[in-house]
Amino acid sequence: MDEFGYDLGRLHDWLAGSARGFSRRDLLKLTAAAGVAGPAAQASSTPPIIKQAAGQASAPPASPVQAAGPIVKPLPPELFTVFGSNAEMRWSAMAGQGHLVPVDRFFVRNHTSTPIIDRDTWRLELTGAGLRRGPVFYSYDELRRFPSVTMTTAVECAGNGRSFFTSQQGQTVSGTAWQLGAIGVARWRGVRLSTLLHHAGLGRNAVDLMPSGLDPHYVTGGVDLGPVRRPLPLLKALTDVLVAYEMNGSPLPPDHGAPARLIVPYWIGISSIKWLGRIEVADEPLFSPWNTQFYRLFGPGYPVDGRPFNRQVIKSAFELDRNAQLPAGRRVRLTGRSWSASGAIKHVEVSTDGGTRWRRARPVGAGEGAAWQRWELDWLPAAGAHELLARATDVRGNTQPDVAAYNELGYLFDAVVRHPVVAA
Repeated sequence: MDEFGYDLGRLHDWLAGSARGFSRRDLLKLTAAAGVAGPAAQASSTPPIIKQAAGQASAPPASPVQAAGPIVKPLPPELFTVFGSNAEMRWSAMAGQGHLVPVDRFFVRNHTSTPIIDRDTWRLELTGAGLRRGPVFYSYDELRRFPSVTMTTAVECAGNGRSFFTSQQGQTVSGTAWQLGAIGVARWRGVRLSTLLHHAGLGRNAVDLMPSGLDPHYVTGGVDLGPVRRPLPLLKALTDVLVAYEMNGSPLPPDHGAPARLIVPYWIGISSIKWLGRIEVADEPLFSPWNTQFYRLFGPGYPVDGRPFNRQVIKSAFELDRNAQLPAGRRVRLTGRSWSASGAIKHVEVSTDGGTRWRRARPVGAGEGAAWQRWELDWLPAAGAHELLARATDVRGNTQPDVAAYNELGYLFDAVVRHPVVAA
């Protein structure tokens, strides 16, 4: 689909005020209350509620239970760097692993905290003027009775690499200071969203969808923004979006969206709503804070109201900690992974001398689905400090630049990252 055309059209809708869900007036009120863009959130004590439609046999879900902390699973320091309610995968934890990221080291991005939801009482509600009949509820067991699909794809936070705007380019940005570990590749199993939409009675007047999560309300600057939600165009929803209930062959764990979540291939991670509870199918354009105040490009060169975006960019990472200690005078095998939301990786070049000379890395295995390409390169380091660089090119000709285009919220960092190591 033409995502640029969709974004441009929605920008015009937003500027003209011909949309529903979150207006420019709402944004001005929120900005005035918060003082800054995207400050830290706090959890509301009132979870979102799904109302039962009259005449429906299925009951709405019980209220989610909050875990003791913002993240449920263990976060050992050898696997994660923790930022409050978020946990970044350490790339050294992927050395020697296969194509998929094991669940125990898959990154966690929470706007508030992980809810614990009883899948036996959980229901997914499809509702809205874009359906030919009233709200429809699906239980977990009913979801699993639909024909299933398995796909391997990446989920990546839009701010992955954000810290390098500051540490490498000397620019001030706001948001979680991710390095490159806010990405994970998994094999997801579930039901195509298109299957559910047609079963629920998709109307010809449908325009946008608004999937909403069952996590606690996001509160910023004293303003309750409600549950995390972000509109999705109908064409994308009908193309390749999955309502997933399994991850790497097992039921979804709480931190990764149990009982069910969206998986939206190639698009930024916020689109893949976790703890899915409700999908509004609307006959008009929709907006939310997550495509107006957040996940929008602000700064020099962008419109005052920002530029919307959906798709991620191209990146590479070494499976090494920064400032890792390597043996001098002994051959070492550098390993890493490269990925692009625009297509498969064509080749990867690696420099071990700060960018003076480049060598082609050897691909390891075949790329699978909308995921990444593993690679390796042998190197004989001399004693001293070294700066490693990896630069990927995809099949559409996109290559990582030396400098990423700046935006105030630090999204879409795609520049070659300088990775220091020491040989001794």
